[in-house]
Amino acid sequence: MLKKGLLLGVFVVLSALMLAGIVGAVAEIDKYGNVHTNIPMEAVVYAAIEAGDLVYVTMGTTTIMVPFVTTYGDVDRGQPLARYSGDHVLLAINYGNFAQTYGLAVGDLLNMGLIEKGAYRDELEIRHLVRTDVRDDYASDEIFANFREVTMGEIAPGKLYRCSHPSISDPRSPYASALIEQAGIRTVINLSDSDEELASNWEYSEYYKAIGEAGNLINLNMGVDPLAEDFAKKLGEGLRFMISHEPPYLIHCVEGKDRAGIASALLGAIMNAKTDEIYADYVKSYENYYNVKQGTAAYDAVKKIIADLFVLMNNGNPVDDVNVKSVALDYLTKRAGLTYTEIAAIQDILR
Repeated sequence: MLKKGLLLGVFVVLSALMLAGIVGAVAEIDKYGNVHTNIPMEAVVYAAIEAGDLVYVTMGTTTIMVPFVTTYGDVDRGQPLARYSGDHVLLAINYGNFAQTYGLAVGDLLNMGLIEKGAYRDELEIRHLVRTDVRDDYASDEIFANFREVTMGEIAPGKLYRCSHPSISDPRSPYASALIEQAGIRTVINLSDSDEELASNWEYSEYYKAIGEAGNLINLNMGVDPLAEDFAKKLGEGLRFMISHEPPYLIHCVEGKDRAGIASALLGAIMNAKTDEIYADYVKSYENYYNVKQGTAAYDAVKKIIADLFVLMNNGNPVDDVNVKSVALDYLTKRAGLTYTEIAAIQDILR
């Protein structure tokens, strides 16, 4: 039989382990500021943590509460989350930089533990969107590739297009490549690729490669946070490239959904589009990918992403049809660094 002092010691050790939760460290920080930890999936399963639970994450003297989810869109823009990436835990901020926000570097220690089972499960049911990568599951090539002409406000037909990446190893790329060739795209603003990624992606589309080799493609390697200085400055660089090149233009990222959606929204706003047009164009990608329907909670949640972004651009103040253009102009001049002369040139070539 264990002595009283030994029992007390065991109790203290067990209590400390419970408070510590799962102990891990920062293993890698990717270009978006997402933190890849060395916490394995097995440790999370052993701790009975699953999607829909609330967990705590302790980093030094800072402890935050986050939902354990399956994808970035399971939380609102700017909110932190935990999820799997492959066989380990990833910490991120939807449209934000987790490492920068919390001052993390590779090797920093982390603790994660369960707060409440299922506390976020109802929210997940609204947000959890499922898609397939099978062409036959979609009504058209355009829907499958998330390809469409952008004609919000005063943007003229045949000027501006958006879609998923036309030249990567992805089931959608051959369809996107064929569609941009059919549309006669002459200039490409690639929001996602680095120089190295672009070089490795050439092989997937001869048409896309030809545009690049002719000097009519710019790759910006942008992050996903539109309020970050890097995002804004690189977007400004891409829009200047438009001025010096000929339409039809293609704007794309990987899925043509979020970064491309934000760029399209800003262009629509400076071209006198109404907020309903701007928001509907953004949600259209989610209709294409996930069959989100108007009038549903999921549709409203996605629409809130872009509506909230304009509010953030407006320093937390409401945005409507009266001021949405001025909000976009402020962003493009004060954050992206464009001059009003450059914006006027963009407006002229899109009309």
